Amino acid sequence: MSSKKSPFDLQTCARHNILQLQPYRCARDDYKDDGTNILLDANENAFGPSLALDGSSLSSKSSGDPLIDFFGLNRYPDPHQLGLKKLLCNLRNTHVHTNKTLTPESLFVGVGSDEAIDALIRCFCVPGRDNILVCPPTYGMYSVSAQVNDVGLVKIPLLPAPEFAVDVAAITSELSTNSSVKIIYICSPGNPTGSLIKKEDLQAILEHPTWNGIVVMDEAYIDFAPEGSSVAEWVLEWPNLVVMQTLSKAFGLAGIRLGVAFTSPPIASLLGNMKAPYNIANPTSEIATLALKESGLQVMRTNRSRIIAQRERLLDELPKVPGVGRFRGGTESNFLLVEMLDGQGKADNVTALQVYELLAENRGVVVRFRGKEHGCLGCLRITIGTEEEVTRFLKEIKDVLEQVHAGSTKVDVEAEEKKETDANGIVS
Repeated sequence: MSSKKSPFDLQTCARHNILQLQPYRCARDDYKDDGTNILLDANENAFGPSLALDGSSLSSKSSGDPLIDFFGLNRYPDPHQLGLKKLLCNLRNTHVHTNKTLTPESLFVGVGSDEAIDALIRCFCVPGRDNILVCPPTYGMYSVSAQVNDVGLVKIPLLPAPEFAVDVAAITSELSTNSSVKIIYICSPGNPTGSLIKKEDLQAILEHPTWNGIVVMDEAYIDFAPEGSSVAEWVLEWPNLVVMQTLSKAFGLAGIRLGVAFTSPPIASLLGNMKAPYNIANPTSEIATLALKESGLQVMRTNRSRIIAQRERLLDELPKVPGVGRFRGGTESNFLLVEMLDGQGKADNVTALQVYELLAENRGVVVRFRGKEHGCLGCLRITIGTEEEVTRFLKEIKDVLEQVHAGSTKVDVEAEEKKETDANGIVS
C-alpha cells in the first residue's frame, strides 16, 4: 500500500532549533543494565530511598493504615502541595544565612529540577533575543533547555581545577555590556566538578549595579556538603536569586522526579502560574512527604554518612592504583572527578575513554567520561557506590588500567573520536 501524498515536510514545518537539537543521553543508552552492572554513572544514591517502611506501608487498605495511600489515584492531585512545601521549608530554615524564615510562598515544586530550569527560561527569556549564561564544565540540561526555547548561550568557563571557582570578574564584565543575558545558571556543588561556589562570589554577582536578571544556584548535591552550605534561605535577602534542589540525590528518590526551586514569592508565583495544573503526582507527593518527615530524614542521614565514608575511602585508595592521576574537583558531592594517565604519566583522553569503555563493556562497571569538558582532560566522573560496589570498582579499574597500559587494546582513532564525542555528549 503506497503512502498518501501530502504537502507536509517535517524539515520545513518543525522549528529549526528543534530539528538541530541533540537529545538528552545517558551512559545507559550505550551500556544496558542486566541487573549485574555497577552503576556509578548518574550520581544516584546506591543505598536506596530515604523511606522508613515496613511491609504494610505500600500494600492495601486491608492491611491497616498505610503510610502511603495509592488508592486515591482516580482523583487529581493537590495542585499547591502546601504540606510538602512546609516540610521543605523546615529542612532549609537553618538561619545560617539570615534571620528570616522560608515559607511555602517562596517555593515552586516541579518534575525534577529540569522543570524549573525550563520554566525559568520560558519565564524570563524572549526566544530569538535573550541569552542565558553558563559556566562550563556544568550540567548539560541548561544548554538543552536554552536550545529548545530558542534562547542563546553565553559561556564563561569556571576558573582552573581543582577549585573550579566562578570567574566573577569575567561574569560581571559580561553583565555590564550584555543586557540580553537574563539568567545565570551555576552549580554548587558543581557537576562534574564537585566544588562548592563561594558565598562571597555569589554575592558579588548578585550585587551587580546595573544588571537586571536572575541568578540560579543549582544545589542538587548540597546535602553531601558540610552543614550550612545551602544558600536557600538567601532567596529572602535577594529578590533575583533562585536556589534549585532535588530529592534525587541524597534522598535517593531519583525515580519520583521531584525538584524544588526556592525563590522570592513573586517569582515563585510566576512559575506556579506557568506550570501544568497538576504537575506533581499523588504518589510522588506522598513519597516525598514521607521522606521529609523525621523517620525519612534519619534514613537519609544514615545513608549519607555511608556515602561519605565510601567517598573518603576512594580518596584514600584510588590514588594508589597505578595509572590514576589527580582528583580535579572538590569533595562536596557524591561523586569524584579523577584523571586517567597514559604510559608517560600524563592525563590523557584516549586512556580515559578506553578505561570508560572497557569498564562498561567487559567488567559491568559504568562510570562517566568527562574528558572533553573544560578543565577535565583525561577525567572520569565516578559516583560513590556501596562498600561492595566500591570494592569491585577498585579491583576492576586496577585491572583495566593494567590492560590499557600493556597495550593489549587496539585503538581505531576515527572510531575513538566518534565515541569520545558521543560519550561527552551525555548530559548529566
